[in-house]
Amino acid sequence: MTLRLTALAALLATALPALADEINVYSHRQPELIQPLVDAFTAETGIAVNVAFIDKGMAERLVAEGDRSPADLVLTVDIARLMQIVEADVTQPVTSPVLDAAIPATLRDPAGHWFGLTTRARIVYASKDRVADGEVTSYEDLADPKWKGRICTRSGLSDYNVALTAAMITHHGEEATQTWLEGLKANLARKPEGGDRDQVKAIAAGECDIAIGNTYYIGQMLADPEQAPAAETVRILFPVFEGDGTHVNISGVAMTKSAPNHDAALKFMEWLASDEAQKIYAETNNEYPAKPGVERSALVAGWGDFTQDSKSLAEIAGFRPAAVKLVETVDFDG
Repeated sequence: MTLRLTALAALLATALPALADEINVYSHRQPELIQPLVDAFTAETGIAVNVAFIDKGMAERLVAEGDRSPADLVLTVDIARLMQIVEADVTQPVTSPVLDAAIPATLRDPAGHWFGLTTRARIVYASKDRVADGEVTSYEDLADPKWKGRICTRSGLSDYNVALTAAMITHHGEEATQTWLEGLKANLARKPEGGDRDQVKAIAAGECDIAIGNTYYIGQMLADPEQAPAAETVRILFPVFEGDGTHVNISGVAMTKSAPNHDAALKFMEWLASDEAQKIYAETNNEYPAKPGVERSALVAGWGDFTQDSKSLAEIAGFRPAAVKLVETVDFDG
């Protein structure tokens, strides 16, 4: 009997190989934003996570590496970058009841190629001195002539603004969105320039009264002694699409087509959707957990509650080419 049990154990060990002891991740995010996650996962599972920071050309690199790529997972921000990787045909679909249960359908690919991990709202920075708390109510309102000469924003072709424009198309169609873009452009205090933090600084300098930006930049600025004074001059307002909610974008994860350590990589993906990981990741980046019910950091919670737009990011992403065309048609940056 002992010999039979020993033989059976050996057979099972062969049929069910142990998880790999490491995985490899290509990340668009800065290493310091990922390290707390890596440390916690490795401490819990014993699986090491090797992170390669790749600022540009990730899709091209994965295509060039092909089946030889050491990468198991991609961590990135913005639906545009996730779609670039998917469209380059370097990802594979993931089937996971754990991920499906944790991540809302609006924040993941219906085919399982990518999953949102944290969200950031595309909101309005408003001068505390010159704009009343309820003065901005909707994205559509930004085209109202009452804001003429009072709005700042980065380029209309930035990924975040393209996503917002694509969401507008999803709600109202291309013709109405072009009219909205023309109205928004007419209300600009200056030509689009800089990043979101530059818009906050412009408000502080009196160049404009409101600006379009992402929530988490305020957190970053408040943590920087040189930028904190500018950040303290603005409040965050959560506009909505008429009849719906506030537009959000994501940081997300996708499994590469090559994924040499598939099972261990899936374990990491599922762990990233856990309450512990969601709290760590969102708090480190001043973002919102994608998983409903996970506690927000004190800073983020202090910005107030909002209702997310009901349109899925997968649907919105489909209108990105049309959004780019409209931004160019109205010469938004000109």
